Amino acid sequence: EAFLYGIWCAESLKKRPHPQPLSRMERGVFVQVLNRPMVFARQFLIHSEGNRMSGILQGKRILITQAGEFMGPMLCEVLAEHGAEVVASQALLSEPGAAERLVASSGDLDVLVANLAIPAPSTPAVEVTDAEWQQTFAALVDPLPRLVRAVVPGMTARGHGKILVIGSASALRGMRRASTYSAARGAQLAYVQAVGVELAQHNIKVNAIAQNFVDNPTYFPEEVQRNPRFQERLKREVPLGRLVSAREDAEFAAYLCSDAADCFVGQIFPICGGWAIR
Repeated sequence: EAFLYGIWCAESLKKRPHPQPLSRMERGVFVQVLNRPMVFARQFLIHSEGNRMSGILQGKRILITQAGEFMGPMLCEVLAEHGAEVVASQALLSEPGAAERLVASSGDLDVLVANLAIPAPSTPAVEVTDAEWQQTFAALVDPLPRLVRAVVPGMTARGHGKILVIGSASALRGMRRASTYSAARGAQLAYVQAVGVELAQHNIKVNAIAQNFVDNPTYFPEEVQRNPRFQERLKREVPLGRLVSAREDAEFAAYLCSDAADCFVGQIFPICGGWAIR
């Protein structure tokens, strides 16, 4: 701010009658800029970068699924802050035809954010029923190929597009009593890697965030966060020592949705405070 104010002072000198002395504040600012030019140049660059980043999604129409759950609320907020036109859908997509209807009603899309979530089952592996397995895959996995089939033709016709899956790091590290959930989340990530390399030739970039220990109302509600046992687990298992904030996660998602991330193809990005690193 001081650097920018210094520029303003310099510009104002051109317009004022002469001779007119600088004010005490103006003299102080000029002395600081002259004495520490690199510091203020860096501040100027940071300020400029912040302005540039604030519009990285300008002109992009982005569909966010299950916008009221998991990372949906913060994604809607942050992506809109970066200039996106957000289409926030609350529709459940487990039934055949639901994903296709959603995409058809959403207009031309530049980005699809597949934010899919259900409460994670915690059944021991030998007690998992067919119904639990099928319901979990119906909610987390089955919508993906349907969404892709529906959205890719339009993206291909326009010559560009991005698909970002908000997944889970539970697929990257073994967890007790999470076989159903981890398997479904793993299927998501495998799908992203395969489809990512297939669609890159059409300038459609498909990637995923694999997260855990990220603040969100679906998996880490307030009552869980307040539990002393959870707090001890957080300190024990997460090198970061805290939950990743919802905004930190959503800001990275915004970057992956932007043109600045055009080089990423079929990649899985763990965001979990170091809990899983591959």
